[in-house]
Amino acid sequence: MKNILKISLIHISIYVGISAFVEAKQNTIPEVDHLALASMMVYDGKFAKANAELEEARKVDTDLDMSKYYTIKGVIAMRQEKHTQAIGYLKKAVAATKAKVYRAPESAKVKRKHLFSIGSEPERRVETKIPAFDAEKIRREQLQKLYSNLSQESYKVKNYMDTIKYLDLQGAAGRDQAAEYMLRADCYWKSGNKDAAVASLSKGAGAFPEDQSLLKQKFYYFTELGLYQEAITSAKAYMKRAKPNAKEYMALAQMLLAGGQRVEALKVLEEAKMRFPTHAKVAMLLGHLYMKKGMEYTTANLFEQGSYYEHKYVKEAAELYRRVGLIPHALYLNSQISDKTEKLKQKIAIYVDRQEYEKIIGLIDALKRYKMLDDDRIRYALAYAYYMAKDYEEAEVQLKKITDNELFSKATIIRKNIEKCQENNMECI
Repeated sequence: MKNILKISLIHISIYVGISAFVEAKQNTIPEVDHLALASMMVYDGKFAKANAELEEARKVDTDLDMSKYYTIKGVIAMRQEKHTQAIGYLKKAVAATKAKVYRAPESAKVKRKHLFSIGSEPERRVETKIPAFDAEKIRREQLQKLYSNLSQESYKVKNYMDTIKYLDLQGAAGRDQAAEYMLRADCYWKSGNKDAAVASLSKGAGAFPEDQSLLKQKFYYFTELGLYQEAITSAKAYMKRAKPNAKEYMALAQMLLAGGQRVEALKVLEEAKMRFPTHAKVAMLLGHLYMKKGMEYTTANLFEQGSYYEHKYVKEAAELYRRVGLIPHALYLNSQISDKTEKLKQKIAIYVDRQEYEKIIGLIDALKRYKMLDDDRIRYALAYAYYMAKDYEEAEVQLKKITDNELFSKATIIRKNIEKCQENNMECI
């Protein structure tokens, strides 16, 4: 029994000694990890201090992890939008990462704690399962991140072919999103390789059939190239698979028009009008197509519908109703125009059509108030109204103030007629 106690006390003494040694080691001041500090500084946006920490690391650490060092330098340059500098550091980080020797961390073991060890059962150790260390997998992942950053920075400095190169170097990670095919296409397009741009979009559309943006971009490219039939095919495929907005319907209609397919364009816009009844521009574009077909009343009606949702179109609607002879409705819409000068100009045109010259004369106070008589065209209309109303003196007053060459010639003709009328009233019956 004494021997057992003696052995146990020896064990305890040894354990206490080891614990004291470990505690002493733990209480010593650890070495400063300048790379870790630099990373924290970057996160906080303190780039000057981060660079200072990196330079300190370069001085004191003979075994410095250059992969991390250049990666942090690259990230700082990226955050500061120094794109060319960032590319230089990121390339050095790639080279350092390729040369880096990765070492597996020491295996961690978790022990079950006991309150007493004297006379108890032998301690059972519970070991955690550590996944197998794969240095090449870690290297690949780090390189992929670096290539991703390099592709972004290359695009920002318009090195489009380098952007594509770094996308490809990412391997599968550079092809796992539709946006990456879109970026490749954009780079090819801006580099002048139009065929490769379209091919990239086609490849992306095959890899991501649920993504509609690739098809959409294709019909924009085809339109720009003047390949309207291909554009229309792409656009229709997009329309079937996506939920296009009003703007996209109008873009398709414009392409159809450019391709000479006016009837198809009308169908597209009619469908758009049904889907987006409150979208004023759809109504206006459709109205313009009907106007080219000579259907002015239909156009006027569509313009009026558009004016319900965008008030600026009310003037055009009123003008069209004036043209088709529906003067009362034209005046009704004219009354809704908020711009006073535009309202008066259109009202004068309506009164001229109806030969209601006294009403034009009745607007003279408003014309003076808004200084509209500075416009020779308005002054000429007023002078003509006085002439037709047989107020020759006031017509002369207005005609003398006209300086525009073309209108001055017309004014001269009216003044000669006025002279005839004044000499012989029978001339102007």
